[in-house]
Amino acid sequence: LVMMYFIISFSSQTGAESGSLSYDVSKIIILAYNKLLMKGYDNQTLNELIALIHPYVRKTAHITEYFLLAASVSFPLYVYRLRGISLTIIAGIFCIAFACLDEYFQTFVTGRVGTIRDVYIDSIGIFAGIIVVRIVGFIGRKTIFSFLSLENGR
Repeated sequence: LVMMYFIISFSSQTGAESGSLSYDVSKIIILAYNKLLMKGYDNQTLNELIALIHPYVRKTAHITEYFLLAASVSFPLYVYRLRGISLTIIAGIFCIAFACLDEYFQTFVTGRVGTIRDVYIDSIGIFAGIIVVRIVGFIGRKTIFSFLSLENGR
């Protein structure tokens, strides 16, 4: 629910607010890059680099927020023994449906549009989140079972 709240609150920002936020993040990245690697870029070059990465920062935000949503949906399902393809399908359908509703919601926000392309981008994060939960769960179960086997063998 917390992740859903964050996603909706980001989607509730006007186009100008959303663009400004992602531009500021792009600026922080480029300024850190310039400083850490001692590039010494002038202001014009910095602004060009910020403009260059800005769309990628925006799409990475989509992937990240839906990765976190999918992980937060998948983990409790996994704990309650929903595993394998069933986990992928149920968590995937839920998260993709939410992404579609979120894009539809954005059509009512000033300066925003909802696109199926963003749902596809969100899906990258969704399935990555589900896969990570499945991998972590599998490794965790194997580790616990190995530990219990060692304890019983003593």
